[in-house]
Formats: sequence, structure tokens, C-alpha cells
Amino acid sequence: MNICVFLSAADLADRYTRPAREFAELMGKGGHTLVWGGSDTGLMKVVADGVQETGGRLVGVSVEFLAAKARAGADEMVIARDLAERKKLLLDKADAVVVMVGGTGTLDEATEILELKKHRRTDKPVVLLNTAGFYDGLKEQFRRMEDDGFLPVPLSDLVFFAQEPVGALAYLEESRGVV
Repeated sequence: MNICVFLSAADLADRYTRPAREFAELMGKGGHTLVWGGSDTGLMKVVADGVQETGGRLVGVSVEFLAAKARAGADEMVIARDLAERKKLLLDKADAVVVMVGGTGTLDEATEILELKKHRRTDKPVVLLNTAGFYDGLKEQFRRMEDDGFLPVPLSDLVFFAQEPVGALAYLEESRGVV
């Protein structure tokens, strides 16, 4: 399975890097391919290292203004013109999506895939890996959107909130019929 992971390129504390590394190793051992923003820095590097070191493939989609930070040695690396093209290419190459911890760019990517799902423009499973409760506030906001009528489909049809890496991958594999 090609799994797109949206996440930060920042250097982060162990409470964030450890679960990300665990998910990456599970991906690699499962024979999955990482589709990611292509950066060889911060959390993006942690995940790419974990996948590659355990036998998975790497498909990166960087963007022109960040191309200098693109990972050398990826199995495939595409350089997009801009962030909009990057998001489209990432989603086109993916069978499923995992959102890990990140900043505004990660949030932008997450809401784009959820909007596509809301409008039934994709059926790819989406997981928010809620490491250290990072997305608790977002989950609460989504619930309010659902309760107050802003989501025309149930929240559970849009996204699965996983507390642990093993649960995130199990959900994706079950959703896509991968054993």
C-alpha cells in the first residue's frame, strides 16, 4: 500500500519522534511505501529513515522552494512547482493517508483530504495519529462541526483517530483489505 504521511519537517521532542518512528518501522516491515513531502529534515527524516531501514520504499514529493532539503536516495522524488501541485501529487500517489503531528502546512493538507472525502471525491482512508493528545482540540472541533450540522457526513466516515501507531496501520490495512 502507498501510504501518504502528512507531518512536520521540524526537529521535535521524543514524545513525537518515537511514535512516528514506530509507525514508520511498521510500514517498512509491512512492505508499504511511504509517500511524503520528500524532506530529509526533522520528523520527515525520522519517518523516511524508519521506513527505508525496515524494507519499505520512499516516494517523495518536494516543492521547488524546498528542493534543497529533498532526501537523496529516495526510490522516487518529484519536485512540484508549488504547494497546491505538491498536495495533488501526494494524494494521487497514495492509497491511504496518515496525518501525524505538524504545523499549519500539515493542517492544510489534512483539511484538504477531509474536504475531498466530505464531497465524495475520494474514498481513501484517513487516520489522524493523535500522538500525545496533539489532535485532541481538533477532534473536539470536528465533533462540534458534526453536532452543529456543518458536516453532511458522519465524522467517522471522514477520519479515524488513532492513539497508537499499531492501531493506525491496522485501520488502514483493514480499510484497504491488506493482510
